Amino acid sequence: MILYFSGTGNSAYIAKRTAKLIGEEAHDLFGRIKAKDFSPIHSDKPFVICAPTYAWRIPRILKDYLEKTPLTGNGKIYFLMTCGDDIGNAEKHLKKLSKRIGKEYMGCAYFRMPENYIAMFTSPNDEQALRIIAKSKAETEETAKLISKEDILPEIKVNLVGRLKSGIVNDVFYPFCVSAKKFYATEKCISCGKCEKLCPLSNITLKDGKPVWGNNCTHCMACICKCPTEAIEYGKVSIGQNRYVCKADAEE
Repeated sequence: MILYFSGTGNSAYIAKRTAKLIGEEAHDLFGRIKAKDFSPIHSDKPFVICAPTYAWRIPRILKDYLEKTPLTGNGKIYFLMTCGDDIGNAEKHLKKLSKRIGKEYMGCAYFRMPENYIAMFTSPNDEQALRIIAKSKAETEETAKLISKEDILPEIKVNLVGRLKSGIVNDVFYPFCVSAKKFYATEKCISCGKCEKLCPLSNITLKDGKPVWGNNCTHCMACICKCPTEAIEYGKVSIGQNRYVCKADAEE
């Protein structure tokens, strides 16, 4: 069973493409996370968790969810991660997570996808994004073959910089960088409420028809990148930036 969490579509694409290749379905965890639904999930086949990379680890929102949700049936678990560059030493933490939730760690594969973290980086235009995604197809196919045979995925080599990224940098990133304080809506806002519905942490509410952000944010970028009128900004960093949403078809 493939379970995925995705803010702007990169991880959803990899999850759905992998699902097609191994003949399974991909299940979006968004609704369950938003509803705080920690009821058991059962699978007779290995679990495959697909997620973006947040500061060189899987998102804490997903880690917390997996620790609270019983995954019953098959005892094996794989991880697929999407990233703009690399995942550092994420494997170390995934192994610990797997042990905590009582699963046999079967490895992690990562796929370089278009950058979506416009709170800090620049995202590509549609043409550039599709070229980046095209490069992931062969890697997805190779990974899917290994998962189909229930083989262990190759271990990812990590250097000192990678260990620091997933260690101290991740520890510092959340308290100092992950905040909703800089989000705001401009006069382009049409009060559609899409941002409120998209927030997995229910951190956005509409006040007088305009979104207001609370203190519980995970920086998934769904609100800012999927706003239909591009009315949401993040300080001055996002002004004029392309809003990235994955437009690749996983069926192709």
